[in-house]
Amino acid sequence: MTTVRTFVALEIPREIVDVIGHGRRFLEQRLPPARWVRPENLHLTLRFLGSISRPTLEELVLELERRLKGVGVPKVALGGSGVFRRARQAHVAWIGGEAEGMEEVLLALDRGVEAVGLGRRNGRWNLHLTVARSKKPWSSEAVGIFTEWGDALALPAFAAEEVLVMTSDLQPSGPVYTVFERIRLT
Repeated sequence: MTTVRTFVALEIPREIVDVIGHGRRFLEQRLPPARWVRPENLHLTLRFLGSISRPTLEELVLELERRLKGVGVPKVALGGSGVFRRARQAHVAWIGGEAEGMEEVLLALDRGVEAVGLGRRNGRWNLHLTVARSKKPWSSEAVGIFTEWGDALALPAFAAEEVLVMTSDLQPSGPVYTVFERIRLT
């Protein structure tokens, strides 16, 4: 049976993507080489599900449409930045933030995922927008340049009116994300 790499996410508004893209050009000139997330791939992952069958994906969409009805629209404010470390060395650069009203969305999402047999979430959700990955760790100076830029970002808050069920096709040039279904929040 064919499987599809799947995740659930929130879309980032175009004006925010544009500000981050402008910053990327600034940072690429000042930081060591990294794989920067393409603007069209910027999103806030709510839950990565891995490879699942097409029938399970379709069942998941129906379950999420039912469970997300009436949970409300979270308000997301991106700001601040940091890095994830592997063996105490910086490898993933991200923009952080806060999401008011996200708890109900996450609970409904988790219940929907469990209802179709995809298991429980490991750990709690951590709002972060991945913007770059590096094979070689960044120095503390490079991390400082990135976090100074990220902490100074002035991005408008936005209402996350849809949850996106996305598929991911891994290509040599990087992943290609496709919206499988948009689920409107009310």
